[in-house]
Amino acid sequence: MLVSIVISSIFQIILFSLIPFIFWTITSRKKMSFFSYIGIKKIDKTKKKDTFIFSTITLLFFLVLTVYILYITKGIETATSKFLGLGFKGLLPAIVYASLNTALPEEILFRGFLLKRFSRFGFVFGNIVQSILFGLMHGVLLFSILEPLKTILVILFTGGVALAMGYINEKKANGSIIPSFVIHMIANLVSSFISLFSLI
Repeated sequence: MLVSIVISSIFQIILFSLIPFIFWTITSRKKMSFFSYIGIKKIDKTKKKDTFIFSTITLLFFLVLTVYILYITKGIETATSKFLGLGFKGLLPAIVYASLNTALPEEILFRGFLLKRFSRFGFVFGNIVQSILFGLMHGVLLFSILEPLKTILVILFTGGVALAMGYINEKKANGSIIPSFVIHMIANLVSSFISLFSLI
């Protein structure tokens, strides 16, 4: 399982970075590095405290939503179902999955690329667009297997978290996607651990 998740993670990172990389090559290659372009950079020291406070609040909200979503989708095949009941033997694959298979590629695409590019029409517009797309990506596949109201709640909840993470990155962390990556990774780890130990 670990090998397949590592291979899948590499593929995901490449796939989700491909469009940003093409845009960077065409528009910004001579202005900045690719990592700066997508927000993989240090947080300004003077903004670390604010970033930490806002990130902690968002993370707590995200964790509550994660548990709720897992509860309402209990018995339905989800992304973390592969870890169901594996316990400690599935721990390392779950960590790789949560950090490199989902959190990193999604942060690169949504907060590192879409938010930054759409923000040329204004930050509020860019943040709303990336949050809607993020919410839809996490909920649209559930329409066929979950009640419509619950699916809409999943879209709204994940979109709301994306909105908060976009705000933290751009307004508190000087454009770095590190805060949203950490929030996203921890929430995914909790989700994976719940499956690993069959806690819900």
